[in-house]
Amino acid sequence: MAEPTGMGLGHAVGLLAVAVVAVPLFKRFGLGAVLGYLAAGLIIGPFGIGMVQDAEAVLHVAELGVVMFLFIIGLEMRPQRLWSLRNDIFGVGAAQVIVCATLLTGAVLAFGLPWYVALIIGSGFALSSTAIVMQILEERNENNETDGQRVISILLFEDLAIVPLLAMVAVLAGVYGTTIENPQPIWMTVGLALAAVAAVYVIGKWALNPAFRILARYGGREVMTAGALLVVLGSAWAMDMGGLSMAMGAFLAGVLLSESSFRNQLEADVEPFRGILLGLFFLSVGMSLDLGVVIQDWRIVLAAVVASMAAKMIGVYGVARIMKAPHDEALKRAALMGEGGEFGFVLYGAALAAGLFDPRTAAIASAVIIVSMAVTPFRVMIADRLKSRQAPSLEGVEEARNLRERVLIIGFGRFAQVVSQPLLARDVDVSIIDHDVEMIQAAGNFGFKVYFGDGSRLDVLRASGAADAETILVCVDKPETADRIVELVKAEFPLTKLFVRAYDRGHSLRLIQAGVEYQIRETFESALKFGEQVLVDLGFNAEDAAETIEDVRRRDAERLTLQMTGGITAGRGLMRGNAVAVTPTPEPYVKPKRESRALNEETAEMMGQDEGEERVQEQA
Repeated sequence: MAEPTGMGLGHAVGLLAVAVVAVPLFKRFGLGAVLGYLAAGLIIGPFGIGMVQDAEAVLHVAELGVVMFLFIIGLEMRPQRLWSLRNDIFGVGAAQVIVCATLLTGAVLAFGLPWYVALIIGSGFALSSTAIVMQILEERNENNETDGQRVISILLFEDLAIVPLLAMVAVLAGVYGTTIENPQPIWMTVGLALAAVAAVYVIGKWALNPAFRILARYGGREVMTAGALLVVLGSAWAMDMGGLSMAMGAFLAGVLLSESSFRNQLEADVEPFRGILLGLFFLSVGMSLDLGVVIQDWRIVLAAVVASMAAKMIGVYGVARIMKAPHDEALKRAALMGEGGEFGFVLYGAALAAGLFDPRTAAIASAVIIVSMAVTPFRVMIADRLKSRQAPSLEGVEEARNLRERVLIIGFGRFAQVVSQPLLARDVDVSIIDHDVEMIQAAGNFGFKVYFGDGSRLDVLRASGAADAETILVCVDKPETADRIVELVKAEFPLTKLFVRAYDRGHSLRLIQAGVEYQIRETFESALKFGEQVLVDLGFNAEDAAETIEDVRRRDAERLTLQMTGGITAGRGLMRGNAVAVTPTPEPYVKPKRESRALNEETAEMMGQDEGEERVQEQA
């Protein structure tokens, strides 16, 4: 009798080690975390160094990561929102599965396989990988965007489609496969699926909220966590018993709890388990790739991967375009969903057990799915590069031409919108230009006339009346763009006054050196007002608080003057710090390579570094 392989502490250490090395490395080169996990799984699996031999056992456990992922997605999707997506779920989703399954079946027939084998392989590959697609959408922060929601809707239908596809395998097995003793009638399969959905709905609708209220009152934090896991795993188990997708059960439970007062608590409890198990899922998929099959039948595998992905991407793109999706959205959807998915393994496993597949066919079909999953990040990267570079539609928007007003405002974001109010209150004639079409259209709804134009171009400045304007207000949010506009105006329209919005202290110094009439750091005055109000709230006299703020303003102005000649570190003695003691050092200040987030944000403005957290970290 063979000894069970099992999973020990050494295996867990090995899995974590390859993940923490491979994932950051792949993300560093823009390949994404998914491909890093897949590569790590291939290295450590039975067809790599062989540290983990039982990839299938790991996969069964790791599928819970996908389950929890879908539960969290469900928590973020209210029932009304899900209902609003019904056309995408049952319309676009059904059309995509049918069209892709038809095209893929035809592609597989070209390899000389029987029609029923081609139908099963094509139908399995038509179901995309929920885990990979959702992970990529989350990494790109697109899961809540409109096109991302459509992709999620299609994935939901594909989860439902596994039921009729498994029933199809059972029917074909009775004619072409091995005889199955006491096969389950199709009506019973459908009945169990409907009963599972009904049970999850009834319990989620009427029992979960009262149960969690009891746990919150009489249980501890660990009991609430146990309850959250019970909800996720229980709903997944119910759906699995009904022959449906476990992920579908978790998603339905999440939707039913999305309006619960315990929603945030549930998400916080499940999130740590989701992240670890989802990473383990991708690792196990990488382990499952049989390199022996790939090497022995590499020509067939390569041809099948290319043919399958091409057929599916054509189907996805075609359905998207027929359903009135723009070219860029259809292209991205085809790239995201051009792979096979986890349910393909389920369908192929059922076909193998029923005698419709031989082991070699099942191994090749599974290898094709895994390879297609592995190259998904590359397809998305290529799709991003192929996006159309069409100019924005200017329907209802006027371009800047022959403007002749007293003041020209360049950039009409939140800063310029406030700046414009005192000018308009005194009936000052202003012209406003911006290059963001959506913002221009939105501003029109609030009574603003904004012209389309890029203020960093000399021809646009001329057309906007820069030569005749008394004052130009540069209110753009990017310092490099503001610098370019200042350079052009100073060179071409030297008599025009420049008032410029500065991003940070360093930008202020550059603007002063460029000779602008006035500059102000965009958050300086609001931060002083904020601090003054805090002092008053803490019990300080209003006059004393105002005097303190005026002292801060004076010190800042003095330091700025010193920095003009002495560099960014000049005038440090004018700053107040919270350190208990400061040890003088002849060495110039050097920012540590890694500072805490709080220190970065608190000192960014005072030290002349960029205020935005991302910009501070980039300079670190």
